[in-house]
Amino acid sequence: MQHQHRQPELVEGNLPVFVFPTELVFYADEQMSHKQVLTLYNPYEFALKFKVLCTAPNKYTVVDATGAVKPQCCVDIVIRHRDLRPCHYGVYDKFRLQVSEQSQRKALGRKEVTATLRPSASQEPAGPRPHDEERRLKEQFAESEFFEQTAYQTGGKQTWLSGGSLESRPAAGGPSLLTVLLGLVCMAALMLPTLGEQESTVPVYLHLSINKKLVAAYVLGLLTMVILRT
Repeated sequence: MQHQHRQPELVEGNLPVFVFPTELVFYADEQMSHKQVLTLYNPYEFALKFKVLCTAPNKYTVVDATGAVKPQCCVDIVIRHRDLRPCHYGVYDKFRLQVSEQSQRKALGRKEVTATLRPSASQEPAGPRPHDEERRLKEQFAESEFFEQTAYQTGGKQTWLSGGSLESRPAAGGPSLLTVLLGLVCMAALMLPTLGEQESTVPVYLHLSINKKLVAAYVLGLLTMVILRT
């Protein structure tokens, strides 16, 4: 008798969410730092849909604040700081990435990322933050209120913004050939079958484990961040 494979029921809020980096630091005097990239990884065997929430949506532009991630793939979320006034220096905001299954509305997991604006990288204090400041931040964010991003339509392609319009990106030199080649290698690795798949025409020695694919996705996320900054 043939048994159907059933996926175990996932408990709401308990699914680990993999995001890099876990902290965003913007510097007012460095234009390149005004745009940061969050990479969301999906190491699971099922697709995930995600939503980005923020405690201060009017200060940031979030491109693709909602979307989906295919199994064992990753997606980059571009975040721009829109309000660089000195009154925002040192203020800690928070982003929450909420994930769920494609066919479900309940959130399976969430990950929170802090964001702060500082006047200059040269004024960056040496060493880790003091313990009392870490405790103050935890208390501050314990009762944080998160807001959804508002939809904005441009040129037939839907992007998601926190208000206002997209900033124009100045022309810059392209990425190096080595960066592009390494990115293509990582993409090819992610497209190869996973170890244990039976129905595949690809030779077994080219089947990769989930850990190797996670490494490839991690490297690809870093390379994407480098390319977006060039």
